[in-house]
Amino acid sequence: MPATNPLDEKVKHGLRFAGSVITAGPALAPKGNSLRSRSEDPFAILSAWTPCLLVNPADHLCSEYVGYFEHRKKMEEIGAGAIERLANQHSLGLFMSVVGRGAEAAEPLHLFPSANLTVNLTPSQDFKQAHGIHQWWRPELHLKCNLYKYK
Repeated sequence: MPATNPLDEKVKHGLRFAGSVITAGPALAPKGNSLRSRSEDPFAILSAWTPCLLVNPADHLCSEYVGYFEHRKKMEEIGAGAIERLANQHSLGLFMSVVGRGAEAAEPLHLFPSANLTVNLTPSQDFKQAHGIHQWWRPELHLKCNLYKYK
């Protein structure tokens, strides 16, 4: 598995930060009853559930979970946790409906409020190995586990 470039990681974090601010912005605008109550918000409803996610950084289909939860952690560390929590509660569909495009955008079903994230750091030969379930049966696994709880 190739080493990640620190500059690439900074760019990704910057893009995620900008996306969080853009997504959270419309939620702050006074719009009467247009925002869902907490009891109707799918993100809030899911917040008590903590699924176990098993991912491999070389698996491009699932590896973004690592970036997603790391980004949330970084936002907390720099004091922007409230922005990130607000952005996570409100989908990009809300932003698009405010600017008048795609009012019925789909919910971001790939986002979890909480997760027990297990990352397989054992090198993989290719995508098939990185995505396959058989990788989790190997005896020489190098794993990193983190619990991310939504506040």
